[in-house]
Amino acid sequence: MSDVIQKEVDGSKGSYVLTRDGATAKLTFSVVSAHKIIVDHTEVPASLRGTGAGVALFQKMVMDARIAGIKIVPLCPFVNAQRRRHPEFEDVFDV
Repeated sequence: MSDVIQKEVDGSKGSYVLTRDGATAKLTFSVVSAHKIIVDHTEVPASLRGTGAGVALFQKMVMDARIAGIKIVPLCPFVNAQRRRHPEFEDVFDV
């Protein structure tokens, strides 16, 4: 299954949003500068837990950060756990 993940930015706030089977998962962040964001929350509804929705949001954020040269400050516990599980993405994190 190929999910479509939308990135939305409104001023200093942003999110990645995945909608599947009528349910929406979201990862939110704040823009600190042109080269840094702070990820503060990941929300996955019960119907999408265990389906990889949160991981898909995490991976999309990391790939976008690499392309744009952005560093991520991972305040969100889920993102921090994924960062530790995936050392291959360490280059985009500012910890």
